[in-house]
Amino acid sequence: MSIETVMRTSAVIPVLVIDDAATARPLAEALVAGGLKVLEVTLRTPAALDAIRGMKKVPGAIVGAGTVVNPEQFAAAMDAGAEFIVSPGLTERLAQPIIASGVPFLPGIANAADIMLGLDLGLTHFKFFPAEANGGLKALKALAAPFYQCSFCPTGGITEASAPAWLGFAPVLCVGGSWVTPKGASMAEVEALARAASELRA
Repeated sequence: MSIETVMRTSAVIPVLVIDDAATARPLAEALVAGGLKVLEVTLRTPAALDAIRGMKKVPGAIVGAGTVVNPEQFAAAMDAGAEFIVSPGLTERLAQPIIASGVPFLPGIANAADIMLGLDLGLTHFKFFPAEANGGLKALKALAAPFYQCSFCPTGGITEASAPAWLGFAPVLCVGGSWVTPKGASMAEVEALARAASELRA
């Protein structure tokens, strides 16, 4: 599976911060039932790796690890069964072992220099992060113009209301968002939010 395939699978990739691994599988079931198959579990909590293992048991789920910032985390994520890797930024030290492994990789970029480093490494698919803080859609349109060969997944500050505008820009294959899993939501509510999100791309 290529990173482009991962990005085109769902209009929205839920960005998940999981504190209790026991909640991971029901959450994945609700998201997949709502049409969001690609799930990014951020490595921001001690439960994250076990959450990836739990979500992998859900039929149809494509589970990746996010907030990967060094090769050690990459190795741990792969041991947990991650099917793709997302990082908040891009360094050669992190990128080289991931590229060598062949696993789909979505590195974070914020400016032209980041994209040029990615292109030097043979990458053309990037996470624009943090999207809204970096100037929003206007900034990405300005960046995308000289880098016409690149595709993007904006993440950071994107909402259900703003997602359609992002998705309407051709180089944007999907967006990352946390609004589909609000704190305290029931699994039925998550499924409904996921269904609405999955229908955002016309």
